[in-house]
Amino acid sequence: MPENMENGRPMKNNIKVQRAMRDLTQEDLALAIGVTRQTILAIEKGKYIPSLDLAFKIAHYFGVTVEEIFSYDDTIQTIAMKDHNKTE
Repeated sequence: MPENMENGRPMKNNIKVQRAMRDLTQEDLALAIGVTRQTILAIEKGKYIPSLDLAFKIAHYFGVTVEEIFSYDDTIQTIAMKDHNKTE
């Protein structure tokens, strides 16, 4: 099971895209919101799901909603459910 799964649903984000649109490094973002560069890296790679507080800080920094940054990967969930239904 991937490390970035919450309640069985993989989480994805577009932080890297948001940073690129603003020409920001991981370090720039980390300093702005009070975390380490390694934390940003782990979130971007889906190795770490941020707390709700941190998710809001990231979204606020970019001037968007949390849902515009983070989402569940429903495609993977749909495939998993289809495979599960085949075995029943």
